[in-house]
Amino acid sequence: MKGITPYLFLICLVVSGSAQAKLTIQITQGMEGALPIAIVPFGWSEPGDVPEDIAGIVGADLARDGHFAPTPVEQLVDTPHDARQVKFSQWRDLGVENLVVGKLLATADGNYQVQFQLFDVLRGKQLAGYNISAGASQLRRVGHQISDIIYEKLTGQRGAFNTHIAYVTVDQLAEGTRRFKLAVADADGFNEQIILTSSKALMSPSWSPDGQRLAYVSFEGDGGSTIYVQYIATGERERVASFRGINSAPAWSPDGQKLALTLSRDGNPEIYVMDVTSKRLRRITNHYAIETEPTWIPDGSGLVFTSDRGGRPQLYRVEIPRGGPLGRPQRLTFEGSYNTRASFSPDGSKLAMVHGSDGVYRIAVLDLKTGNLRVLTESSLDESPSFAPNGSMIIFATDINGRGVLEAVSVDGYAHQRLGFSQGDVREPAWSPYFSK
Repeated sequence: MKGITPYLFLICLVVSGSAQAKLTIQITQGMEGALPIAIVPFGWSEPGDVPEDIAGIVGADLARDGHFAPTPVEQLVDTPHDARQVKFSQWRDLGVENLVVGKLLATADGNYQVQFQLFDVLRGKQLAGYNISAGASQLRRVGHQISDIIYEKLTGQRGAFNTHIAYVTVDQLAEGTRRFKLAVADADGFNEQIILTSSKALMSPSWSPDGQRLAYVSFEGDGGSTIYVQYIATGERERVASFRGINSAPAWSPDGQKLALTLSRDGNPEIYVMDVTSKRLRRITNHYAIETEPTWIPDGSGLVFTSDRGGRPQLYRVEIPRGGPLGRPQRLTFEGSYNTRASFSPDGSKLAMVHGSDGVYRIAVLDLKTGNLRVLTESSLDESPSFAPNGSMIIFATDINGRGVLEAVSVDGYAHQRLGFSQGDVREPAWSPYFSK
């Protein structure tokens, strides 16, 4: 992207484009009291069709989040494209509180200028105005950047629309064979990029903190599990763990220097921490129970993991002081007979998990300060929760009519959405961090 120029200051962004995945996004439940906002289709003065419906992208982003209620295009009272054309009284009569207008301009070098403005309708005041330079392949990303700007201006919280998700798809082929694909897409499921294709199982993708690498488990080769780290941009990958027995559940440390792993190299599945550069291992747990699915506390002070040491799968926390002895694992979950696959909110205040009882498995969130556990979903076979980098949403996999799909739910449980891909089972989602600039 060439650059983003607010009317008052300059911001630079770097993005890339790729082919669009075939999917549908279904808003299965909205949020009561969502903020009324109108996003007017952007102006386009050149001959032919507009190269990208940026206003449509912004509207879809804000609707999916659940905090906003975009006005349907057919109900718009006018189609202004800049501040001079806005008649605030019209929008007040419609009940709109905020208004987005803009235009797309072709430039002599074959690129585009995207101009947009955000208004407070009730006060008749501009809240934001930006002029964005971009190539044709970057226009969809511009839409997500605009959504992030609007979201932050109106909620005070950083947006997460211009982020990515990683996931695994499984296609059923002839004669009972299967094809596994590790993929990365925009947070709304578009612009899918296939990172790896294999006839053997792929699972547990985990983002590095800089968003440049994925750690994952592959059953390539002799069929045993191996942990790889792969650069997304180049495809270069490194085998980091292929010990005898189980090699699974990689999780990056917040500083990107370590991986927490589940290994059975010494007989029983235990939690280890590996230095990514030296490959030196430190054993964290030592118990006859099954210990697995580690996730880092956001400040790097320790891990939360799944263990059945109490007879049922539950979540435990262990401190890992720098230069000091390990802490004693402490049980975190007591409600329900099954609590696994922990995912921390970015601020460390909440823990998402798969919460099970009587054969029903749903996504729940534990408030670590109050101890309150809240079940967010009503389905029965949910798995693999992963927080958005701003902590507002949780993506997870579930089963709909025997097929794996991805869904997302707001952290308060009020907003739900479903990402429906055109074919195959979709599993193991992981929401990316914010990318390093």
